Amino acid sequence: MSQLYSNSIFWVDIEKVKPNPFQPRREFDETRLRDLADSIRTYGVLQPLTVSRIEVVTQDGGIVVEYELIAGERRLRASSLAGLSQVPVIIRVGDDNMAKLELAIIENLQREDLNAVERARAFFRLAEEFKFTHSQIGTKMGKSREYVSNTLRLLALPQEILDGLSAGKISEGHTRPILMLADRPEEQMVLFKEIMFKKMTVRDAEKVARKIAFDRVRKKEYMIDPEIAEIEGKLQETLGTRVHIERKEQGGQITIDFFTNDDLRTILDMIKATDNRNPNEMLEKFMSSQEPAALVQPASMSTENQILNTSPIEDDLHLVDDRTPGEVAKTEEDLDLYNIKNFSL
Repeated sequence: MSQLYSNSIFWVDIEKVKPNPFQPRREFDETRLRDLADSIRTYGVLQPLTVSRIEVVTQDGGIVVEYELIAGERRLRASSLAGLSQVPVIIRVGDDNMAKLELAIIENLQREDLNAVERARAFFRLAEEFKFTHSQIGTKMGKSREYVSNTLRLLALPQEILDGLSAGKISEGHTRPILMLADRPEEQMVLFKEIMFKKMTVRDAEKVARKIAFDRVRKKEYMIDPEIAEIEGKLQETLGTRVHIERKEQGGQITIDFFTNDDLRTILDMIKATDNRNPNEMLEKFMSSQEPAALVQPASMSTENQILNTSPIEDDLHLVDDRTPGEVAKTEEDLDLYNIKNFSL
């Protein structure tokens, strides 16, 4: 039987060819399928499909012959679009499920590359269902073990990023810096959006990922205030973008990333929602918290002494007059000190 089918091309009814359940490809570009269908109408199917022959027993005890597709699903779909009733096939015999999956992957890689996600899922099936090691998969695909391992790592990305990779919104190279932030899924999503909206190159994305990783290490070294870290996380969650809070000796600053002008308006609207508050509230709270104990003097101290010995701003902030005696004397003698003519830009 195997010799009968070996290296022979048969024409079979297109409706008898069933899709390959082990087909690694999930998405087919409709435009390219239509182009292939136009070519098939003109020139026919130049490369036969590869199938396996299956005998199916019917309810009345009869036998129906079907063909399970091993390789050539794009050609099968395009032939159907072109209106063909029959397609040329090469029939393989003796292949088990592992061989069918192997052939499907190799055929797709050789003819039209799978996208990175489809390739990763195909490798995963080889590893999980058929117990291939990463080295064995690499040998069969003509790739290194590291290539297979790195491809499989893609499946750890959030589904939204996988969908973006499948759709070509980001390249496979962009996934490396995103994977650097595997322990920070919120940062991964922000970087993913930045890559798309800012049209970042792979190098630019790597620089951002390294900076985030460096900042994370630096924060651990300096034991960042847990409350600050919590607030930073809540701000990122609320705004949907990266927020960085830098604590300084006195106060600090907040850095908020944005993608478009609409993002800026959204942030502004959030700020406006609190415009019924005193705009100087933060400064006044800070100043009140800095009032020194020297303002409260013992009852036995005279009022004059209280006034003479109380200089809260100078004592607390250590303000220094760094002018020379000559500059001080000149300023005191200059009666026209505040004339606008004495100022220059």
